[in-house]
Amino acid sequence: MRNLRLSQPSRRITLAGMTTPHSVAVLGLGRMGHTIATRLTAQNRDVVGWTRSGRASTAVRITDDPHEAVAKADIVLLALFDGPACRQVLDDVRDSLRADTIVLNTSTIAPDEATELARRIGPFYVHAPVLGSVAAAADGALEILTAADPVVYERVRPILETLGTVHPVEDAATAAALKLIANSSLAGSVLALRDSLQQADALGLSRARVLDILELGHLGSLVARKRPLLTGRPAAPNAKAQFTIGALAKDMAVLAAASNVPLRCGAVLADAAADPEADITAAAMAPAVEDAVLEPLHAYIRGHATGDPAHFREAFLPSAHIEGIREGAFVSWRLDDYCALFPGHPAPDEPVRARWIDSIDVQGTVATATMTLQHGPDRFTDVFLLVRTEDDWRIANKAYHRHS
Repeated sequence: MRNLRLSQPSRRITLAGMTTPHSVAVLGLGRMGHTIATRLTAQNRDVVGWTRSGRASTAVRITDDPHEAVAKADIVLLALFDGPACRQVLDDVRDSLRADTIVLNTSTIAPDEATELARRIGPFYVHAPVLGSVAAAADGALEILTAADPVVYERVRPILETLGTVHPVEDAATAAALKLIANSSLAGSVLALRDSLQQADALGLSRARVLDILELGHLGSLVARKRPLLTGRPAAPNAKAQFTIGALAKDMAVLAAASNVPLRCGAVLADAAADPEADITAAAMAPAVEDAVLEPLHAYIRGHATGDPAHFREAFLPSAHIEGIREGAFVSWRLDDYCALFPGHPAPDEPVRARWIDSIDVQGTVATATMTLQHGPDRFTDVFLLVRTEDDWRIANKAYHRHS
């Protein structure tokens, strides 16, 4: 945020002259910004829009000069892609802001970015990220997380209530963080739906029947909203995604960086579709992992099931190591040493043993996987690193943990 040079010593709140705003400049006319501007225009607000792309709008009066839009506005509403975009746009129009102009930021940005904007702009900054789809914005049904000075809030409240329901939040950073957490739950739901559909396909179940059942459960709202896309129906001509994979992946990257806590769904979403402008439904429709990636894991399972070390040699690279804690001491076996542990025939209790792949994450030519092995009273968690060679996929290394 160091490039933002806003300095507004004269922008201080006074009760005198505080009137209900009647003109709004919407900076950013993407999916959400355009819909917000259209909604406000339809509700008889004096709206002018501006977008860096220069994209025209038939429903909203637009200008190609953001300074002109800002200079005449009581409220400058930001609907931009990310924190750097907010910084750049505000830095550009800083000299055109009137002393009592309210900056209403609906963008999804990092908590520290929101804090810095609030600090630099002062009490006339309102951080108000929105929850809900483009359709909700059009209907005035957004959920709006709003951090604002009480006096400023009263001025901006009519605009916010035109767009949806306001949920007061104590400060800008908290509002920004809560928005990211809300989007993380959406990302998790999309990936949970993907897993359910992949498992159903593997079991040969009818897609329509599966969606009927999923719509009855915890994923019901998502399935109901996205059902036409989930059944492969062609989109209407000129239809645009209401929320794109690219935008959701960006939000998850911002969240992971802000929290410093690993967040796997961000990388999965980023790799889910070649087109970042695709609807998030495309992530739920992603195909299952290719059989070639799974084959060394299946060979590994066959090795345990039969006791034949030849299957392990098929699964692992010759240079592989198998590592873990055995009888309280760290062990690191070379492949030959590991194979020597197996007698060439199944264990006596093999009929009641079980093994399954818990997860696999493929990133280009490398992959990680986890597996559970239930061997009588013992349960093992195996963690694999796989690589793609010139010919096939192989396990490069394995580490394991034995659960007591």
